[in-house]
Amino acid sequence: MIERVEVIKGATSIYGNGSAGGIINYITRKNDPQAKTVGGLTTLRGTLNPYNNKETEGYRFSQTLYGRHDKFSYTASGAVDYTGLQRDGDGVPLGQTDGLSNSKSYNAFLKLGYDIDPSSSLSFVYNFFNSLQHARYLSQNGKYGQTATIGVPGTDPGENTGTRYNHNAMLTYSKNQLFGNTSLNASVYYNTFRSMNRYVERANSWYGPGQSQINSDKKGFRADLNTPFQFGNVLGGVTYGIDLLNDVTYQDLTDGRVFVPKMDMFNYAPFAQLTLTFVDHLIFKGGARYEDATVKIKDFETLPTGPGTEGSIAVQGGTIPYRGVTFNAGLRYNKYAFFNPFVSFSQGFTINELGRIVRNATDSDLKNIQTDPIVTNNYEAGFASQISIFNLSAAYFISTSKLGVNLTADERGYFFPERAPERIHGVEVALDARLSSTLSVGGTYSYVEGKLKNEDGTRTYLSGARIMPPKATGYVNYAPINALDLQLSWVHTGNRDRFEPSANGAYLGNQGPVNAVDILNFNAGYKVNKQWSVGLGVANLLNEDYYSVYSQFAATDANYVKGEGATLSLNLNYRF
Repeated sequence: MIERVEVIKGATSIYGNGSAGGIINYITRKNDPQAKTVGGLTTLRGTLNPYNNKETEGYRFSQTLYGRHDKFSYTASGAVDYTGLQRDGDGVPLGQTDGLSNSKSYNAFLKLGYDIDPSSSLSFVYNFFNSLQHARYLSQNGKYGQTATIGVPGTDPGENTGTRYNHNAMLTYSKNQLFGNTSLNASVYYNTFRSMNRYVERANSWYGPGQSQINSDKKGFRADLNTPFQFGNVLGGVTYGIDLLNDVTYQDLTDGRVFVPKMDMFNYAPFAQLTLTFVDHLIFKGGARYEDATVKIKDFETLPTGPGTEGSIAVQGGTIPYRGVTFNAGLRYNKYAFFNPFVSFSQGFTINELGRIVRNATDSDLKNIQTDPIVTNNYEAGFASQISIFNLSAAYFISTSKLGVNLTADERGYFFPERAPERIHGVEVALDARLSSTLSVGGTYSYVEGKLKNEDGTRTYLSGARIMPPKATGYVNYAPINALDLQLSWVHTGNRDRFEPSANGAYLGNQGPVNAVDILNFNAGYKVNKQWSVGLGVANLLNEDYYSVYSQFAATDANYVKGEGATLSLNLNYRF
């Protein structure tokens, strides 16, 4: 039900806690104001590995209905999706560590709209998602750097992994010309989900076999107003409002033990974002946001690290306050299409990794545990250009924080958060060219690197959990006729080798070296007529046999899993 995905680079005052580097908006389909009473889209899809197809067959069926009658509009959709056995380029079943082999998902979506009058409306959205794995294979651990972890026939002793349920509901009231030209959007929302992790015989940070489940319930209110204005030749607008959020999250084991205690957070945040356009082409954007969050945690005991209660610590709970003001400002000059430069500064605020911090507590008093928020300072400069058939954009950025959170592993494999100053920088470039009415090409390149500052003043590279290798993409689009569209795309992830192995020759977690990976993908779409269309896709077209980036930098035996081999998909769509 996704209409489009919107990426906002850099923090913004309009959204807050957790958006330290930017925002990704998954925007659902809008109800069509011109729709007939009943319309729809039916989609059938089949998938398999074309080279080693045994047990790899998968399918998807989805049905969407939409329409409008007088002041009412609706969109309703249901889908079922099954993923068959995943195999690598040699046809060997993939290791089941966090894999999706033999998993089935269900999705239901409903959007109702009512036009109260020409300037105001109500909208209700509900989405349900369920995805559980019915594994027919177990992981047989390999040896990191030598042999892959593979899947062998067997039954997992734990409960089915995946998302038991994820319910999202939101009611929105919109009003244009609330006063003057001011518009209003006000929403109440609720989200609840349960997600089961994989059963493990031995965990790194707690004793004994077990299986943990993440439980989260969120409810909130958001109101934002937008007021346009003009002073002389200066056009402007300000968006302002407030966010309220209550988030209750915890993680427990299926045997009743508490892994992460219940964290009850209430967060309120007023915000304002200003836009000014000077001399027609100079645009200024700036804003501020005040975050006030309080997290309540009751007394709890950490999980033991040995038999009985060995290693368990009784922690006195309490209330953790988080407060701060963040700012952002930026300038863009867009008079000339061949050169649109911009500069920006933004601050982000997040309380990321609190659960990991408290579950690994080594102090009996919560007040002594370092839980300070992460405030990032993001600086960016770049430009966009349109020259003849070419579109070019480039940006360089620096992101710093006085107290970041980096996950560091010790030689036992225990992960713990390391609070230290950080500096990250990077560059990204995108270039597209329309060579003719039927042919276009393009590509991207991104590079990012970062270090943290140790107490002795030295600097250490951030691990693979934080920093990805250089990445490049490329594509060729060819549409010889209006009804046919062909695309060949390339994805490249480069090398990153920043850490030395320990004395025993092993790498610490998330510090493994990454070797380059190159993957080609192919897509084709053909519109038979107004009602019928077909699509053909092949992911990993050349059936490359490779280790994923994550399996390389994770540096653990269990996660040393190869990437998926070629996957063929055939889609059939019918509109009515």
